Amino acid sequence: MLWLQEFIHNLSVGPGVRYFKTGLITLAVLLLFIGFNWRWYRNFSTPEAMDAAQVARNLAEGRGFTTQFVRPLSIYLVKQRHEARFGPASPAADPARLRGDHPDLANPPVWPVVLAGLMKVLPFEWEIGPPKPFWSKGGRFWRYQPDFIIAIFGELLFGVVIVMTFFLARQLFDPGVAWLSAVLLLGCEHLWSFSASGLPTMLLMIIFLGLVWCLMGIEREARAPRWPGWALPALAAGAGLLVALGMLTRYSFGWLLLPVLVFLILFTGAHRARLCLLATAVFCVAVAPWLYRNYQISGLPFGTATYAVVEGTGLFPENRLQRSLEPNLRTVEARVGTFVFKLINNSRLILRNEVPRLGGSWVTALFLTGLLLGFRNPAIRRLRYFLVGSLALLVVVQALSRTEFSEDFAVISSENLLVLLVPLIFVYGTSLFLLLLDQMNLLFRGLRPLIIGLFTVLVSIPMIVIFLLPPAAAVVYPPYYPPVIQQICRWMRPDELMMSDVPWAVAWYGRRQCMWTTLDAQQQFFAVNDYLKPVRALYLTPQTMDARFLSQWVRAGEHSWGSFILESMLRKEIPTTFPLRVAPAGFLPEQLFLTDWERWRAEEIIGTPTAQPAEPKPQ
Repeated sequence: MLWLQEFIHNLSVGPGVRYFKTGLITLAVLLLFIGFNWRWYRNFSTPEAMDAAQVARNLAEGRGFTTQFVRPLSIYLVKQRHEARFGPASPAADPARLRGDHPDLANPPVWPVVLAGLMKVLPFEWEIGPPKPFWSKGGRFWRYQPDFIIAIFGELLFGVVIVMTFFLARQLFDPGVAWLSAVLLLGCEHLWSFSASGLPTMLLMIIFLGLVWCLMGIEREARAPRWPGWALPALAAGAGLLVALGMLTRYSFGWLLLPVLVFLILFTGAHRARLCLLATAVFCVAVAPWLYRNYQISGLPFGTATYAVVEGTGLFPENRLQRSLEPNLRTVEARVGTFVFKLINNSRLILRNEVPRLGGSWVTALFLTGLLLGFRNPAIRRLRYFLVGSLALLVVVQALSRTEFSEDFAVISSENLLVLLVPLIFVYGTSLFLLLLDQMNLLFRGLRPLIIGLFTVLVSIPMIVIFLLPPAAAVVYPPYYPPVIQQICRWMRPDELMMSDVPWAVAWYGRRQCMWTTLDAQQQFFAVNDYLKPVRALYLTPQTMDARFLSQWVRAGEHSWGSFILESMLRKEIPTTFPLRVAPAGFLPEQLFLTDWERWRAEEIIGTPTAQPAEPKPQ
């Protein structure tokens, strides 16, 4: 019994206490991780996630930065650049680069490179096979394995964010603030949703926290030097490199170079000039090769993302610019008032809806209240200046770069830049809560942990509710049902071109080159089909079939895709001039698939009948 007494002693007051607490925390985090994915996981729902993933797969397969999701605007830019460099070319010369791998002009390189490395290491199963446990439910498709692996990877990055935030808070404040900040982040349903979305948000958070670490080191060294003389320039170079990496993950992140330079000017004394020049030089050198690559292909340093500032304006409402084969870009230069209106209107929406509830939590209210308080520690004060400056700048940047994707996915979107500040905002908000708690006259000492626990529960209610609600549907239908997409893509040859209203999903799940539906079903469609590359199939989902009748069908124009659908369904025949006239059974009325011949019959001829895809039920 002596060994049992020693074991109990070590577990209660000895070194075993630390191991017991560590094991308990690890078990709690593991259960939270499993529970979230079991009850709340969903396949990819955002176009940006599917787009970046399919570019990463092309990169992993040795096809470079190419895309199977073809935007009409990208075709226009590639053609214009080709003609500017080599003069007018015949269609046989393929100036639009559609007959081979089309270059990607929408995604910065870092996130696809990271995903490509993941695809090289882990066994991704691209094809949806027979029903298997966990991946199917009730004998029907449920989870897509590549989506799930990427989501798990994002959640692991979220874990890195929590660890970095913990050590950052402990260095700035104390262990109490560090632990409570980490727990609040762990219970933030908003950030869990981002981590499982397939977006690069968690990677950007890691880069931003790394940038904050560099600025903390610079401020401390400039105020009270402790390290060798090369440390300060090294930290400034690291800050410039991190901003560059962030920009090559999400272009808008590059604007954070401005508050970084302001921070260096204000708080580095006599070193300000050389540190600013060094940070700027490293930033420019790091981003220059990629911007040059884009310029060589499209004539623009940021490719199609260059025109994000005009998307969603009166010049190009909704997604009309990305779907324009011949956009009139000359009007952009003369309409400054349009940009001012976009800035003011979107800033109003951001300040009203997003800033007060950053991270889906009212901890932000504590942070905003804490701006009225002063801190004795100069590092805390100065870092808060940087945080507030970054918040103000990102409100402007997010307002100007807002596109139709933000309208469709208002919260979980790669265009949501403010969410990057959530870990640091939680740290400052938590510090104010504990400061106010210290000022309270509690009836007894044991009441303090009870108040902290109640505060944690209240902040984490959205996450707690997940475990009380029925499990969420993993299938994001409408409009995405991967088995149907893979079925129709198996009918197509790898070198054939499709057109769809969800081309990002066709490219990701079906691995076929697919163009976004042009603005009309006549002139622009035939401009592609007759002069660039024949369109062999058209796939429309509830995104178009269930669109608003008046605004998106009738008012879209006589030759819009809505009019095309109306004419086809009312007359029960495809317009005579349209080249795709054959449709398999089982798709209407929710979906429409048209092609040039009965491709599904080919498998029957060789003795392997093709079963019609089961019609998905809306979730």
